[in-house]
Amino acid sequence: MLMLDRPESAVGIVVRSRVYRSAFLSLLIAGIGMSAATPQLTLFLVRELGTPLPVAGLYYVTNLAAPLAGFLVGRLSDRTPDRLLWFRLCALIGAAGWLAMAAARSVWLPFVISAVALSVGGGAMAQLFAACRDELSRHPTRADNRVVAAIRMAFTIGWILGPVLGSWYGGVFGLRSLLVATAVCVFAQVIPFGRQRVARFHNQAVIERPAGKRQIDHLMPLLVFTAVCILAMTGDTIKFGYLPIYMAEQLHVSDSMRGAVIGIQPLLELLLLPLVAGLADRFGSLTVMTGGAAMGLAGNLAYAIGGSVGILFLGQALTAGLWACVGTLGVSIAQHLYPEGVGTASGVFLSAIPVGSAIGGAIGGLGVAAIGLPHVFFVPAALTTLATLAFAVLSRRLEHRA
Repeated sequence: MLMLDRPESAVGIVVRSRVYRSAFLSLLIAGIGMSAATPQLTLFLVRELGTPLPVAGLYYVTNLAAPLAGFLVGRLSDRTPDRLLWFRLCALIGAAGWLAMAAARSVWLPFVISAVALSVGGGAMAQLFAACRDELSRHPTRADNRVVAAIRMAFTIGWILGPVLGSWYGGVFGLRSLLVATAVCVFAQVIPFGRQRVARFHNQAVIERPAGKRQIDHLMPLLVFTAVCILAMTGDTIKFGYLPIYMAEQLHVSDSMRGAVIGIQPLLELLLLPLVAGLADRFGSLTVMTGGAAMGLAGNLAYAIGGSVGILFLGQALTAGLWACVGTLGVSIAQHLYPEGVGTASGVFLSAIPVGSAIGGAIGGLGVAAIGLPHVFFVPAALTTLATLAFAVLSRRLEHRA
């Protein structure tokens, strides 16, 4: 009997399915490992390798390799019978990359490792979501968005716990030891799946579609959607880089209050994930994404006008709404926009996050030099305005085409 016939909650579906349970545990482990190391990488480059601070800031430009790696891994995954094969290979390559990073003694080596090994390793999460999409297609439910949201919550929980654990572990055992621990977590994400296989789902409606268009035409909706998401996400890097400085140097906010302002976003995002999924089931995913982008716009404006901690808390709450929409709905929308290759769609979309980080870092550095704090946040506000309008147009066009 199909899950479609069972009036279960999304949590019940996840608990009862071995694949979804494994995906939840895998994302929790990966989220803790990645978030423990990521905030410490600049410190590692400066303290352990003696990298000049401006050069260390360029490390995140290596994220621009992620789209190519995500696309290539996704294409290979869409031609492989077992979806989890490339998930395991990416995890193995990623773990090797973090071990190499921990052993690095030259300034240039982490840049190469990130561009080559870590960009491929990041594809593990994309292929995990592709496997979940295959399962949802094979066993349909009335709560697809809520099932994905329930699984995605594990990664968000990991990003709440990881920075705290990473700061403690790095302080006690050293930054190189922290990178080794991250490698262990990246490899350990395959353990919950054991020897499971998830067969690639063959969508007959897509396979039998006349190939009257070029491949790039089939990909175009996915590429447009991903580009719009990058516009919406650029502000996050600017916020993490400069909001603490603004609070410390201009608002003179205490250390504990700065931590509370920064830490409230992932917590609110976690709480909003099921709500966003429920709204998407009712009103449509792209409609809710448009609303999320509008919340991101309002959040950036709150940072830009600043002036008080209360307004910054409001900005964080609004930004949490944007990221709840991206985290819950983004990969599902991408998979629906390119159903003939859900592995490719997952890889391309999830590569938007590191690309947005790289672009945001560049924009933030130039913007602060040109217009200062807090006015630099007007730049991501303008970009998020474009994203909101683009989501609305994309939603209208796809509804018209359907």
